[in-house]
Amino acid sequence: MSTFILAAIILILDQASKFIISRVMSPGGSFPVIKNIFYLTHVQNKGAAFGLFPNQTLFFISVTLLTILLIIFFHQRLAKRGGSLSCALGLILGGALGNLIDRMRLKAVIDFLDFSLKGHHWPSFNIADSAITIGAVILLFSIFRKGR
Repeated sequence: MSTFILAAIILILDQASKFIISRVMSPGGSFPVIKNIFYLTHVQNKGAAFGLFPNQTLFFISVTLLTILLIIFFHQRLAKRGGSLSCALGLILGGALGNLIDRMRLKAVIDFLDFSLKGHHWPSFNIADSAITIGAVILLFSIFRKGR
């Protein structure tokens, strides 16, 4: 699958899910999907992952734009290789675009996937965050695998 097609799919899924959450739930609202484990919780995150560095919107927009430019640059150099590198770049690009749209529109990112297990709570996240994380893991795995 093309890097840009995958990025578009992630972007559409991310923005559609955030649109639905923001229409059916006010910020702070929560709905149990699997009681005591998985909730849909509408959070407006003004920081980075886990709410770190709140209210640094301009910084995050700048870093995201730089990341997008680097992905486009590397995509042109790596397009022939395809496979896992192309997939990783598509996931990261789609996720970066999804969160960028939120930051530019709301000055925050809408998070809504909320997990807890035996008293341990994981900070809320979204589809874009998931795609970026999975893409980064695939990218690192590909880089280390190619190095051997």
